[in-house]
Amino acid sequence: MIHAVSEEPSAIDDDTVVLYRWAIRHHQITSGDLPEVCAATGLDTEALHRALAALTRACLVREVDQGGSVAWQAVSPQAASDRLLATRGAELRLREDDLHRRRTQLQREHEALGALVPVYLQSRQTAFPRATIDRLPDKGTVRTLLTEVIDSCTSEILVSKHGGSFPPNALREALPRDLALLARGIRMHCLYQHTTRYDQATRAHAAELIRAGAQIRTLPEVVPQMIVVDGRMAFIPAGKGGALVVREPDLIAYLLAVFHRDWANATPFATGPRAAHEVSGTLKQSILVLLAKGLKDDSVARRLGISLRTCRRHISELMDELGVQSRFEAGVVAERRGLTSHPHHDDAP
Repeated sequence: MIHAVSEEPSAIDDDTVVLYRWAIRHHQITSGDLPEVCAATGLDTEALHRALAALTRACLVREVDQGGSVAWQAVSPQAASDRLLATRGAELRLREDDLHRRRTQLQREHEALGALVPVYLQSRQTAFPRATIDRLPDKGTVRTLLTEVIDSCTSEILVSKHGGSFPPNALREALPRDLALLARGIRMHCLYQHTTRYDQATRAHAAELIRAGAQIRTLPEVVPQMIVVDGRMAFIPAGKGGALVVREPDLIAYLLAVFHRDWANATPFATGPRAAHEVSGTLKQSILVLLAKGLKDDSVARRLGISLRTCRRHISELMDELGVQSRFEAGVVAERRGLTSHPHHDDAP
């Protein structure tokens, strides 16, 4: 007997090809033909049944009922291919629909659980008012809680963001929320890196916030990412897309001290055409400071929030100005000339 069709067709081996040729020449194979087929093809009974099953799975033969007996008629490869595509395609579409339903359900469950995060954290804060450091595992959970916390902000938000530019989508998403906060009279102090002044989208975003009352300053380097709300809750990065939510008073006090130290050393964000020009000298000095410390080009670029290509262009210009042949020599010469004295870098963590 021929077994039920499996999900995957068997490979077309030599025995299968031999049997397929016989079926084409004789139009069909009947149950009574099997001994003759074995003799003509040289296949034993087991090999013949295996090849016949493979042809059936590949749709190269089709079963027909001949008054109580079974026959297998040869089908052209083109017709077999069309039948396979139609049958398996329908099966795949059903599976895709089922998979889509499962994914949608899983996403709903994920969102429902994420919505409980604020409840969990608020209850935890009540039960353990000083043991309040929690980890949020992913961006969605972070966004849920951060939105709720910011919406309930009553006085001040402090933001420190690393990078020479911010994604346009993130800027568009944040702008209405930030403007609404400022309209409610919430103080907003933001620390960016000097290199944000070179990015048009970030510069335009900053200009709108400043017009609405935000204060923005820049430094060569800032704390990679930090948001402090009302001086009582902080969000800092943890893993890929996650965050630590900090309420512990002593740790909050430390983070505030770091922010205010950087704020005092920072330069107010200029939004006009000369915004980038105002910090170009400081940026080059920062590069010299890091070269003098022995950092490689990629480390310098990462810390200053610029691309490796831009960093290397600045380094090349500095080497020309100093009349040196190597990065190490540039750092040494700059230090000798007193070009690496930078109060912020001396205090940087």
